[in-house]
Amino acid sequence: MAESGASTLPPTPAPHSPVTRAERFVWLTARVLEQRLFAHRFRGGATDPVETALDAYRNEDGGYGHALEPDLRGPVSRPRHTAHALRVLDAVARCAGQRVERMCRYLTSVSTADGALPATIPPSRRDCPTAPVVPVVADPPGDLLATGQVVGLLHRNEVWHAWLFRATDFCWQAVEALENSHPYEIEAAVTFLDSAPDRPRAEAAADRLGRLVRAHGLVALDPDNLDACPVAPGYASGEHHFPYDYARTPRSLARAWFTDDEMARSLDHLAAQQRDDGGWPVRWRHRAPAPALEARPVVTIEALRTLSAYGRTID
Repeated sequence: MAESGASTLPPTPAPHSPVTRAERFVWLTARVLEQRLFAHRFRGGATDPVETALDAYRNEDGGYGHALEPDLRGPVSRPRHTAHALRVLDAVARCAGQRVERMCRYLTSVSTADGALPATIPPSRRDCPTAPVVPVVADPPGDLLATGQVVGLLHRNEVWHAWLFRATDFCWQAVEALENSHPYEIEAAVTFLDSAPDRPRAEAAADRLGRLVRAHGLVALDPDNLDACPVAPGYASGEHHFPYDYARTPRSLARAWFTDDEMARSLDHLAAQQRDDGGWPVRWRHRAPAPALEARPVVTIEALRTLSAYGRTID
């Protein structure tokens, strides 16, 4: 019987378990932020060190930069960096308070006329290093990919800010108008719908999106026959999307899009993708060595979280 006041430690994982192999990979290759995130999620580590590591990427305008999102280089705040910061805070249940209030003020300052976030870079910042995939546009439009994930995370954490009202309206209009789309945009739509306050409307929209995803071949349902599922234009040759990419947890509305067998096969495939070094691969196009190296620990932690959410053994 444990003594009164004794701390409860997580069970010791097997020497060659997926999480142990991943831990070695993270400690050998990851940034401090991902090391702290891994320790918090899988080793019972404290939350404050995660927030401290995240602070290194924060700018005075309330946004985030400094390659927090590895594909975007340079120090300047970007909506995608801020979305990444929100995912970190959500993962450690700290998506609230003055920090998020400052983030919302930044999001307000960079929003388009319709209250959404742009995916592109204004000409005034063309001197800032970034990935070639991010174009320079004089008057960038609002973008569901940039906006949906941010709005969804804020709603999930019951954050209320004036910016959210117009941004939420934009997301509803964009999601319900989707006809021709691509996997990452669908992922952003799911993040929004999973936490949108109007649940009946979200369920109806998700049902329509699920049928669209299947009809347009935006998901690889048979990992053993990937040649039968061409990737979206502009994607890398192996940049397929699987059921678990859309339904990160069993509670996601996207889970209803797939049968139990389809989901099980996709999770088997995800588990099998762990490399000999303990990390998971980056499936999107590599445009430079540094972003790919920095992204692998992020992808590895996300893979472990997904497998754990579905009850797969990782310890």
